[in-house]
This record gives sequence, structure tokens and C-alpha cells, in this order.
Amino acid sequence: MSEISMQEKLSAIVKNALDSMNGAQTLDALNDIRVNVLGKKGELTAVLKGMKDVAPEDRPKVGQMVNEARDTIEKTLETVKTKLESEKLERQLAEEIIDVTLPARKVEVGHRHPNTIALEEVERIFIGMGYEVVEGPEVEYDLYNFEKLNIPANHPAKDEQDTFYVTKDIVLRTQTSPCQAREMEKGRLPIRMLSPGRVFRSDEVDATHSPSFHQVEGLVVDKNITFADLKGTLAQFAKELFGPETKTKFRPHHFPFTEPSAEMDVSCFKCGGKGCRFCKGSGWIEILGCGMVHPHVFEMCGIDPDEYTGFAFGVGLERIALLKYEIDDMRLLYENDYRFLKQF
Repeated sequence: MSEISMQEKLSAIVKNALDSMNGAQTLDALNDIRVNVLGKKGELTAVLKGMKDVAPEDRPKVGQMVNEARDTIEKTLETVKTKLESEKLERQLAEEIIDVTLPARKVEVGHRHPNTIALEEVERIFIGMGYEVVEGPEVEYDLYNFEKLNIPANHPAKDEQDTFYVTKDIVLRTQTSPCQAREMEKGRLPIRMLSPGRVFRSDEVDATHSPSFHQVEGLVVDKNITFADLKGTLAQFAKELFGPETKTKFRPHHFPFTEPSAEMDVSCFKCGGKGCRFCKGSGWIEILGCGMVHPHVFEMCGIDPDEYTGFAFGVGLERIALLKYEIDDMRLLYENDYRFLKQF
């Protein structure tokens, strides 16, 4: 290929490129032109690959012409690109005008879950009585979850609680009582503690059961603690939680870790004890289990039962929330339905 024909070809490439670039309306179109001319398979690149057909004595001049053509195209490309970017910015600013006189968007502020509200109320009551809030692990040793609470390997309570086993010796705790055993083991007496937390049992999900729920348990250990102290404490708790007119009633029951044991009922705060749909006509509502700490539990935890006595109690946090807010289905607490939760 002669020097003159190469010059004519380069001139045609430059002219077409400049015409195309000056007519480009968008940055994408401009980029396509750049690729077609300067890319690996572009027209100018093809000319460079054809240098082998140029006479050796003409190659320096042809090479200079190719470089000049590239410079011309690149300069025009940059100029057109700057122009298109400026036009795009102007259009964007015109389309995205903000009216600063409009009212701002309202910020949706969250609030506490009914379970959290109920827990904070319970904690407030017992902290006011001098209790300390103590937490423990949710994945617990069988030793603390059962054996140290007077529930040995073959005890029927193990079957009744439908435990989730991680290994033979490790379980998802079925109650927050292991926190109490761990605290008693430390030997720092006297003890006045509250142990709230999540627990797990292999229950079917329905209006009153769930495989994961929350418990709040309390423990007092000191010298000369009697059942009268237990009754007085829980009666005051009920009055603080449900109102000053609330009455309490204790019924004998059995728990492996307390002796004697009882379940406590409170007078229906809906009907005042007269009988209604809420209390199923009885005038009373079962609320928690309690009792004096079993001497064997003290022995397992290194406390002398001849010198110290104590009482323990436990209540389901969801039960408190259901009663306090008159909710008839436990599942509502966990469905994350904003229409339900915004009521609290």
C-alpha cells in the first residue's frame, strides 16, 4: 500500500469519526464510536495492523500520520465527552429539583415489644425489692439444667419437659433455673436474684405453646427464710403488677427442686374475682409456680441446708404479657405484624 492511499484512508477514518462523535447524543453512543475506531478491532487499529504492507521507506511517515489521526480523534472524543457530561448534569439538576418548602418525611420510630415492656416491669418491681438481675447461657450442661436441680437421669420430669439435646450432656435449657444453680455454686450468700431469659422445649406451636419462649425466675437464699416470706413477696409482686386490689391464692403442687411447692393464682383483674370469660368464670387466674428450695438442691450446690433456707419462683414472661394486655394467642407476639405491635 502506497503512502498516498494510506493517507486517503486515514483521512476518511478521521472524517467519519469526527462526524459521528459530533453527532452523538449520549455518552453510551460516544463510547460505541470510540470502540469502533480505537478499540482492539477498530478501524484505526486495523490500519496499524496493515503496516506490514507498506513499503519500508514509507513506514515512518505512515506511522506519523496514524499517530496524528489518533491524537485528533482522542482530542475530539474528550471534548464531546465533556460536553455530553455537562448536558447530562444540567438535565439531571433540572429534573431533580428539591422543593425545600415541602414538609419532611416522617421518621417511623420503633418502640418496645410487649414482651420487653412486661419484662422491664417485672424487673423494676423486684429490683425495687433488692433483687439482682442475673443471666446465663442458653446452651447449658445437663448437670445444671437437671441434676443440680434434683432431677436425676431417670427422673420423669426429664420426659415431661421434652428437651432439645445438643449432645448427651449438653441441652438447650428448658428453664432459667440453671442460672440459680450457677449463682449458688459461687457461695456468695445471701442471694436475692432474678434470672430472666429464653428457654426451649419441644412443644407444638399453638395459642399457648411455643418451642421457644421466655421465663423469669427468682431465688432468695438466706438464714431463717420461710414460706411466709415467699407468700409476702409474691403477693406484693402481684399487687404491683396487676393493681393494689389484687388478691393471691396458693395451691399445693409438686416441683422436683422445691419442697413444699405451690402454684399461685391471682384474683381476676378483669372482673375483680366475680367470674368472667377472661378467668373462665372462676374469678382466679393461675400465674406462677413457687416453693421452698429443696435441701438436696442446696447440697448439690455446696450450701448447708441446716444453716440456710430459701425460696424460688418462676413465671412465663409471655403469660404475663398475655394477661396484662388481654391477648388470647401467644403466636401474635412473634408474627411481627406491625398492625398488632403498634398498639403497645
